[in-house]
Amino acid sequence: MDLFTTGNGIEVLLRWMHVFAGVTWIGVLYYFNFIQTPFFGSELGGTAKSAMTRGLVPNALWWFRWGAMFTFLSGWTIVAYRWGHLGIPLTDGYMTKILTGGLMGTLMWANVWFVIWPAQQVVIANAEQVAGGGDPIPEAAARGKVAGMASRTNTLFSIPMLFFMISAANLPGFLSGTNDLTYWLVGGAIILAVEINALAGTEGTQKPLTSVSGTIHFGLALWVVLLAVGYLLNS
Repeated sequence: MDLFTTGNGIEVLLRWMHVFAGVTWIGVLYYFNFIQTPFFGSELGGTAKSAMTRGLVPNALWWFRWGAMFTFLSGWTIVAYRWGHLGIPLTDGYMTKILTGGLMGTLMWANVWFVIWPAQQVVIANAEQVAGGGDPIPEAAARGKVAGMASRTNTLFSIPMLFFMISAANLPGFLSGTNDLTYWLVGGAIILAVEINALAGTEGTQKPLTSVSGTIHFGLALWVVLLAVGYLLNS
């Protein structure tokens, strides 16, 4: 049973787990952003929002956050295996691309567990409290907005993140140079600026994230910018 007794087989199992968990996570992320949020903004969705927040959303958030966790853990286990066991240096073009995607994926995971999930717990508690005849929780609306911006940022991050993950083994000429420091200083700063905008941006800087089309365009723009940075600085 090579699948369970060889390093290559174990890596295949890890990749399988990583893809399975990632499909679950990103699938629910896209459901929230492309389907549920626009529906809640409609007249019919507004009347159903309270019931769905109390009934459907907690279950969806369970799959969402644990999909994120297993994607995160399996992904970094693969990186550690390829670096520590196979001896692939971190400066290798494969690793540079994987780590670029991994940086965005890690920020997405952190947004899920430390921003979106805590905020949504307040939103769910507020819906239950109001449905039971109680007063609204004062900070619920603000926490919901923060969760929304983080979720939209995860959606835009997913576009370049998936490209860098796929290109690692399939685009050997990209990011295969030796100027890693400059690349990381510029590319890393851009990625972190997008994340900071999610958590502490102004109404103007967050405006593209208020619509599905704006979020997708933002994600494509980030992909183009990181692609340009890679080709210009480290290819």
